[in-house]
Amino acid sequence: MLKTIFRFALIVIALLILFQLSNASVFVPSISADVIIGIGAIILIGLGVYFGTTFRKEKIVEVGPIVEVDQQKIDQLGLSERELEVLQLISDGLSNKQIGETLFVSESTVKTHVSNLFVKLDVKRRTQAVTQAKAWRIIV
Repeated sequence: MLKTIFRFALIVIALLILFQLSNASVFVPSISADVIIGIGAIILIGLGVYFGTTFRKEKIVEVGPIVEVDQQKIDQLGLSERELEVLQLISDGLSNKQIGETLFVSESTVKTHVSNLFVKLDVKRRTQAVTQAKAWRIIV
């Protein structure tokens, strides 16, 4: 926050200097006002480039470890491909109706898959299913 205030203060000071330079043509009649404004603009552009490069923040992108799906756990629980698709769509926040539209199946079929998932994962709610599946690395 302090850096932002400092930057705006520098901009205001630079603008005040530019305005004062434009008044200098009154005191020095041999130099036109356009030349003084042009010189002031070049100085401000130079200051902008200088401060822009010195204040620029480096973007740091942290990459976590790649989490792979535990196929052995999927086989151990006996989850089908369609149940995994439904589970992934649940984790994406889709409702039963939206899942049915995405997979081109009826809503009652989705409900059947969801109830089978609940039994296989030993959970009672959709959020618990997603949490358990991520803990067991069934979905990413």
